[in-house]
Amino acid sequence: MPGRQVRSGAWDDPEDEAPVRTLTRAEAQDLRERKPQVPAWWVVAAQAAVGLVVAMLAWLVFQDPAVGMSALYGAAVVVVPGALMARGMSSRISSMSPSASAVSFMLWESVKIAVSVLMLMLAPRIVQPLSWPALLVSLVICMNVYLLALLWRRPEKKQKSGT
Repeated sequence: MPGRQVRSGAWDDPEDEAPVRTLTRAEAQDLRERKPQVPAWWVVAAQAAVGLVVAMLAWLVFQDPAVGMSALYGAAVVVVPGALMARGMSSRISSMSPSASAVSFMLWESVKIAVSVLMLMLAPRIVQPLSWPALLVSLVICMNVYLLALLWRRPEKKQKSGT
């Protein structure tokens, strides 16, 4: 049909779009208070603590220092690259502008992946004898601490009824 506009999806409906506007200082502060973020260093510290607990439990359960060291190394494969990324993302350069922040995030995420892969490749040389199951279980448990960070956030505060 001539003159008819074809829509590709519901997101194209102009009635559903909220107008985009810049927040005032007070609105931004209110948003920060209602939706606080968990600092990256807290997540890294929690991963390190969980990794230590998993390594001690592995050592105690299996009565084998090699299993405990393998689990500890698995935790390090998560914690060391995570700490590098947290450090990189907390630099002044990454907070200069939104585009610098995006580039910094991509750069540090690439560094994190490369360091993790390198540490996994070096694991058989560094930890001898190596228990891959212990290393991988510890690695997966420490990675899941990221999911727990979502639960650490305080519940969203209600807006004041007078505003």
